[in-house]
Amino acid sequence: MLGKSVASPLLSASPRPSAPDISTTTPNNVPLNVNLSDGLPPNAIRVPWSSHVYLKKWAIYSTAQVQSITLNDEERKKWEACRQALSTFNFSTEEEDKILGKAFGHIHSPYWSEERKRETPELETVSEILGYLRNLSLSDDDILKLLKKFPEVLGCDIEHELRNNVQILGKDWGIEGKSLRNLLLRNPKVLGYNVDCKGDCMAQCTRCWVRF
Repeated sequence: MLGKSVASPLLSASPRPSAPDISTTTPNNVPLNVNLSDGLPPNAIRVPWSSHVYLKKWAIYSTAQVQSITLNDEERKKWEACRQALSTFNFSTEEEDKILGKAFGHIHSPYWSEERKRETPELETVSEILGYLRNLSLSDDDILKLLKKFPEVLGCDIEHELRNNVQILGKDWGIEGKSLRNLLLRNPKVLGYNVDCKGDCMAQCTRCWVRF
């Protein structure tokens, strides 16, 4: 199996002794429960893993919003492959799930408004975007910071948004090289801008150049 364990670190469990051992049995639909709080809630319950792990009914005891991501076997393999692509940045499993969830519509993000449909992340897409960010002279530490601020970048269109916007920044604003790096670390959402209301508000402020 690629990547890390499917279970997120904040999951708590109520054991069902009669269920089969997941070390030998893989369910058709694997739930990924993602806690949207920034840290471990004070009333969350940690359950240590052992060599005798059974299928469980997962729940997070928190007042924070919780999203459940359910994947079939094929989708799970793609998800774990994308997790592996993010592993170089030393995110936790929970952080990787949040990044992919927000980028591909599994976790609500105000950035997308209501336009983002759920998609299964593809390794080719994620790798291409990470490679493009590296080509902008961003170090892995820079990309880590960028992904924390703007995980939705992995769900943006690399040609019509990322490449196009970098060209606009260079051509219209003379922002290149070190200045571009500093801008992207300060305001990475500029990579996803695709609206210019030119004074006539189009109610898409999260993706409008007016914010720049």
